[in-house]
Amino acid sequence: MRRSILVILLLMLGLASCGGAPTSDPQPAPSPTDLPQPPTGVPPTDSPVEEEMIEEEPAMPFELTSPAFMHEADIPVKFSCDGDDISPPLAWSEPPVGTESLALIMDDPDAPVGTWDHWILFNIPADKGELEENLPVTGKNQDPGSIFVGNNSWNRSDYGGPCPPGGTHRYFFKLYALDTTLSFLPGVKKDDLLNAMEGHILAETHLMGTFTR
Repeated sequence: MRRSILVILLLMLGLASCGGAPTSDPQPAPSPTDLPQPPTGVPPTDSPVEEEMIEEEPAMPFELTSPAFMHEADIPVKFSCDGDDISPPLAWSEPPVGTESLALIMDDPDAPVGTWDHWILFNIPADKGELEENLPVTGKNQDPGSIFVGNNSWNRSDYGGPCPPGGTHRYFFKLYALDTTLSFLPGVKKDDLLNAMEGHILAETHLMGTFTR
């Protein structure tokens, strides 16, 4: 009997010394700062990236027009030597950036004696977008701007309208955007003007009309 009680006591002491199964302390949950962070400046992969598409408007072409006649159409009689012989109204779109002045040449490549010059203008202000009908330019025009006039094939400094000896002729109004102003005085001839413009033309355009006699 004593032996049984002793065995029981020894078993109870052994269990007490073992303390039961070992337990571990619970670990705290990681804080947000402990979690891996994406590199600075890189958006999270789960966030949408909006790309703003900026579309540049295409530049308008440099174009010369007239409210009096269409390109390759008949020039009204009033602008010819059979009518009032006054200059037609002209208008153009904005010239390219860097334009300092404009020049205008009207000529007839179908003249029997070779190309005939009808009207030569230069140092037209870059911010001017039109020439009114019957432009009062003779020599140097003071209003508006400082538009200079060269001499045409009649050796005159005014406008000379279409006046073919017969048949249908083409009349070209050629407009040049220049990166400079020209130092010529009024009365310069077309060839000298073209030589001075060489290397300074940023853009050019033309309007062609016809006239028949």
